Amino acid sequence: MFTFETSDQKEVRRFRIAQFNGRTATARSAGATITGHVRSIVENKASTSAAWTITIIPEEPRVPAALRPAPRVRSFAEDFH
Repeated sequence: MFTFETSDQKEVRRFRIAQFNGRTATARSAGATITGHVRSIVENKASTSAAWTITIIPEEPRVPAALRPAPRVRSFAEDFH
């Protein structure tokens, strides 16, 4: 899990929308880029300015699959005999 705190309301809104829609979100913090599903967004009421703590569950990087399967021309050739 990756947890960080932010006071940017636009960023918090983007994470809330991603959490609601079940989409992945990307967070950049201190040179690190984390992509994953938002688990929670909690407002920190102890701070004097508005701040939120966001928790993201990282997603494993996807292995690129083949773009297309091999053509199946041979299976149609049998129909012409």
